[in-house]
Amino acid sequence: MRKSSATRREFFNGRHRFEHWYRDNTVYFITSKVRDGFAAFDTEEAKEIFWDRFHFYTQMHGFVPWVATVMNNHYHFEGYLRDGEQLGEMMRKLHGSIAWMVMKEIGVRHVPFWREAGNRDYFDGCLRDVLQAHRAFNYTRDQAVKARLVKHFSEYPHTRVYLDRDRAIARAVELKAFLEEVPYARYEKHLRKKKRGHQR
Repeated sequence: MRKSSATRREFFNGRHRFEHWYRDNTVYFITSKVRDGFAAFDTEEAKEIFWDRFHFYTQMHGFVPWVATVMNNHYHFEGYLRDGEQLGEMMRKLHGSIAWMVMKEIGVRHVPFWREAGNRDYFDGCLRDVLQAHRAFNYTRDQAVKARLVKHFSEYPHTRVYLDRDRAIARAVELKAFLEEVPYARYEKHLRKKKRGHQR
């Protein structure tokens, strides 16, 4: 597993630095928001640009999407990546092409398009267990419902479910695609709590 960060300092102002993790055989949850919450994807045309580039670059880099959604200023997606080194290039191309094409479509120059403080242009999470995978799937799938745009996710055309949730997660378990072996404070706390529950 490889990590990258905009800074070599592990901590800044008491907080752990922002990092991207490149790990083989992993279930990822990825999300990003247009800088300053600008509604760059407000039009159908802009959203279609997102989907066109999303499908093109995920296929090119071997990312298997489970579920994805794009709202007027942000997106979320969850899926499986066999070769972790593909993540950086996939995201660089995805973000670069979307930014250029959407700005051209809407006639507004919004630069930087994604990047916020600390060079954070997207968040990638290597999911640690079945529970996280389940929650990330539902969270992504139900974005439009939570925003009160629709009553059921299937009514929102810009939420795409590619695989059955439970089958995808079961396959990830078979592949040992979760990050359970890496120490992580919140995750360790969760494991201890779960262990105490089994002992009662």
